Amino acid sequence: MSEEQGIYVFCGIQTDQEQSFGTVHFEGEDREVYTVHYKDAAMVVTNVPMKIYHPSKDNLMMHQQVLSKVMETADTVVPISFGNMFHSEEDVVALAESLYPQLEKIFPQIKGKIEVGLKVVGKKDWLEKNINQNEEVMKKKQVVHSKSEAAGYFDRIQLGEMAKNFFQALQNDIQTDIHDALTPLAEADQINDPIGEKMLLNAAYLIDRGKEAEFDEKVNELHDSWQDKVDFKYTGPWPAYNFINIKLKVEEPST
Repeated sequence: MSEEQGIYVFCGIQTDQEQSFGTVHFEGEDREVYTVHYKDAAMVVTNVPMKIYHPSKDNLMMHQQVLSKVMETADTVVPISFGNMFHSEEDVVALAESLYPQLEKIFPQIKGKIEVGLKVVGKKDWLEKNINQNEEVMKKKQVVHSKSEAAGYFDRIQLGEMAKNFFQALQNDIQTDIHDALTPLAEADQINDPIGEKMLLNAAYLIDRGKEAEFDEKVNELHDSWQDKVDFKYTGPWPAYNFINIKLKVEEPST
């Protein structure tokens, strides 16, 4: 008995023309990537066995590779999260129809725009040097070291709070000197929660494709100014993940 086939959705684009984006190696085969339409909203899809797909590293990379391919020619890409399966093309059309009121508003907002990400991570030596120059922190460290574990309990809490405040001050400095210097070149921006103890900035920027080179140049200029103190991780271009609020739930395959 053959396995039931379903439709996997990668993203949405604005077009009323049928398009093909080559093939993707998915579930052991090369599968055509094509569009399914409702008015000028098209879902970029492929045919795969109907089941739940887990977000493994390879699967997530495959999903992103398709989005990157689509972005080479499409100027209005609405990303859809990994793992969304539907039983038929008719179901995908129904999806596009249900999302269309949102897409009508989103399409003009992201047309010709891309997202880039910037993570700024403090270098260990620089962070340690800074905190060791803070007299209050160093005094509190000495107090903690001079007491037993039980006696120094509240001092350790205070030391942790002081270190947190110190780190917050560094994050504010980075936001002022780096993030605020980039926002005039962006259509929109968003600061996300830092990942890890040394991250000082985790930001996303929505920029016009025509300003990508100017934005890149500004990032390089800021990197040159800060390279002795922090590491930059500059990524993209991506679809506008941080600036679109469309969430879909994975449909359970029928048994």
